[in-house]
Amino acid sequence: MTDDERRSVRGPADERTTGSPRDGSSPLPSASSEHEPSPILRGLVTDLPPGRALDVATGLGRNAICLADAGWTVDALDVSRGQLVRARERAESRSVTVEWILADVDSYAFLEGTYDAVTISFFDARSRFPSVKAALAPGGILFYEHYLESPAGQEGPGDRYRFASNELLTACSDLTVLYYVERRIDGEPRVTLVARNGTDGGDSRALLPL
Repeated sequence: MTDDERRSVRGPADERTTGSPRDGSSPLPSASSEHEPSPILRGLVTDLPPGRALDVATGLGRNAICLADAGWTVDALDVSRGQLVRARERAESRSVTVEWILADVDSYAFLEGTYDAVTISFFDARSRFPSVKAALAPGGILFYEHYLESPAGQEGPGDRYRFASNELLTACSDLTVLYYVERRIDGEPRVTLVARNGTDGGDSRALLPL
């Protein structure tokens, strides 16, 4: 990875996010969930052997820190310098190491075939989804959780940044989907997906007991 791609947290950045804005136009996870990863991701971390992971739009680093805590080598990407500084402080308080990358998802050069796991939580990565999937190593795992559009007849905040029902599932038709659920959590419709890069039976990171 070049120096331009892997920029220091001390570098310049603003608070703009291009996928799922954190400016009030799109809902955020609750204060507690901002700091805690999904129980499903925790289960994955327990079941998979440690490898190299990428957390896209890491925010306060909940996914990245969870992975690093379990022995993974983690790169964590976000456009917000302030978020990365806070995430780094949280990681240091837990004595774990994460490579914090200050960059915009829309322009970031994802490394193809590199990561054993890629995680995305509450960020609309549709514009870069082919590149995100291409970053998975053979047998690599994609974990993605996000908001769904409001029910018909209702308009929720930030609906244009949310997925339609089954949209994420369709976008992952070229992966092996291991887990997919749409449900309400804390009153918000959400989707969670776990998928593997490859077909069943050819990799040690095969079916998971979800």
